[in-house]
Amino acid sequence: MEGTTILNIHFTLNGVDTTLEAPADRRVVDILREDMGLTGVKECCGSGECGACTILVDGKARLSCLMLAAQLSKRNVTTIEGISTGNDLHPIQKSFVENGAVQCGFCTPGMVLSTVDLLTRNPAPSSEDIREGLSGNLCRCTGYQMIVEAVRTAAEKLRGDAS
Repeated sequence: MEGTTILNIHFTLNGVDTTLEAPADRRVVDILREDMGLTGVKECCGSGECGACTILVDGKARLSCLMLAAQLSKRNVTTIEGISTGNDLHPIQKSFVENGAVQCGFCTPGMVLSTVDLLTRNPAPSSEDIREGLSGNLCRCTGYQMIVEAVRTAAEKLRGDAS
């Protein structure tokens, strides 16, 4: 493409040092899904309204459909594929399954990563804190009460309050 600046971008992706060449204005959601094969990052609204494309950038939830390739430089990026250890689910993922907070699964990666961010900032959130922390994520299947309960249960387990 004429006039498009191609960047050589260095960043950490799910704990692995990564370098790629990409147009500076290419969306991160497209890079992750199409170039890196990380299909846990979902494309839905494309305008930052649904949260399906949520990733963690330097530990904070970000919408990858609103990020450009140039914004990856020197960042630490975590997708849903990068939070579990081996074949073991992350405790937040387990809580979503155990509390029936997963149905079609389309919103789940974004919900889980937003929960990681929330519980990092606030390990003992109230129901209101949870609703606010997940307010940028839409779910059309489960009903939010099961999701709120999954986050509450995960927070308790991560704090050591529950068995």
